[in-house]
Amino acid sequence: MRWIAVLLLSQALAAAPPLKPRMDRLLDSSPAARRAYWGVHVVDLASGKTLYARNDDRFFVPASNTKLFSTALALLRLGPEHRFRTLVVAEKAPDAAGCVAGDLVLYGGGDPTLSGRPLPYRKNAASGDPLGPIEELAGQVAARGVRRIEGDLVGDDTAYLWDPYPAGWAQSDTIWEYGAPVSALTVNDNTLALSIRPGAQAGDPARLEQSPPLVHYQIENRVRTVERGERKIRIDRPAGSREVRVWGSIPRGDAGTTQLLAIDDPALFAALALREALERKGIGVRGRAVARHRAIDEVEDPAQGVASAAPAGVELARRESAPLLETLRVVNKISQNLQAELVLREVGRVRRGVGSRQAGLEELKAMLAEAGAAKEDYHFEDGSGLSRLTLITPALATRLLRFVWRSPHGADWVTLLPVGGEDGTLASRFEGQPSASRIHAKTGSLSHVSALSGYIERAGKPALAFSVIVNNYNSPPSETRRVIDRIGLLLAE
Repeated sequence: MRWIAVLLLSQALAAAPPLKPRMDRLLDSSPAARRAYWGVHVVDLASGKTLYARNDDRFFVPASNTKLFSTALALLRLGPEHRFRTLVVAEKAPDAAGCVAGDLVLYGGGDPTLSGRPLPYRKNAASGDPLGPIEELAGQVAARGVRRIEGDLVGDDTAYLWDPYPAGWAQSDTIWEYGAPVSALTVNDNTLALSIRPGAQAGDPARLEQSPPLVHYQIENRVRTVERGERKIRIDRPAGSREVRVWGSIPRGDAGTTQLLAIDDPALFAALALREALERKGIGVRGRAVARHRAIDEVEDPAQGVASAAPAGVELARRESAPLLETLRVVNKISQNLQAELVLREVGRVRRGVGSRQAGLEELKAMLAEAGAAKEDYHFEDGSGLSRLTLITPALATRLLRFVWRSPHGADWVTLLPVGGEDGTLASRFEGQPSASRIHAKTGSLSHVSALSGYIERAGKPALAFSVIVNNYNSPPSETRRVIDRIGLLLAE
């Protein structure tokens, strides 16, 4: 019977068209592919054998495929059960009357989960109160009998160096949610939702609402309601200012729009949020809400050192995050930039004593060396892929994918990636193809950049690791993604 199985397998292999000519024909015949710069690498996960390669050793801007590297680093260096901790600390215990004599410090430990996002990740799950975790901390302070704070309320993010924007991020990125500054004290992903609705009559100013409803920015509203026409709205925030300018027009009857804006000073925003939460519980705060940062020039070596300690004093409240694995799933499923940057800095803090981008990237270099990569194969500036200066090769991506797949955390790792046609950033991709669910991969997108790298399960055959990165295309992004998806489906056959 064995010879029959061998014969059938030989016949099947002989009948299967070779991969290379099919891939070449797909890339060479597509108008969306011909003038762009394509990098492709496909390997057999079991053997490591290369099955297809095109420009696999050339440099590409990977966009959010960078998150594969930062999340793999965090998983392997910190472990899936690692947790972040946020503390509320007073210089002295409250007296008999419930009075705290000095400052009250909200100490951030890098927790990415201080928001209303439900965990574990579920597709289309409704969000809760964006300040719910802050309310929880305020409730603990009240339960300790605190009734008044004589000093300031300090938002302390010194666990990580204050270096909020990596090299290669554009100035315009810093206005929006996807370019939110990196801080060890992060509330609601350091974002503010600004809703813009038409006024009652033509000529009326538009109605603006903020969520969370904290006074952090001064908003100049120059949006006018018009009788008819298209909605035309622009938003700007001058660099270094807290003035948000909104102008344009919105027609009556328009459903309106909600824009997600980045908070420029997350530690100050968190302090304001805690102050208001305490006051709602009847706790008076005499001083101001202020931020405390640790500048990058305050340390001798931003890539190695001694981690900043939590402020000394009396702990009045604490909150621990969900396990790290749940944060990494959010990062890769929805491509969350800020949280990718946070876990990179957390690796630096735990492994090298400094919560910094530089320390995290040094640890990434060490991990890639363990994977057998040469330092000439990459240049990283961030952990999210928003930097236009980060460069990798497609072969490096598949090397990483095989390295993590073979690690003790390989089974957990695969579950972090979007599934074709099902969830995350791949929920609407592959147009309902039956084989789409075999594709577990991370997307990447910037102007003139598109990428998809991950794994493909194949019935009765070894699984594949693949990386497709496209730079310098000028066709509509949807056309480039369509070619990438055709590659994925071809490999899944």
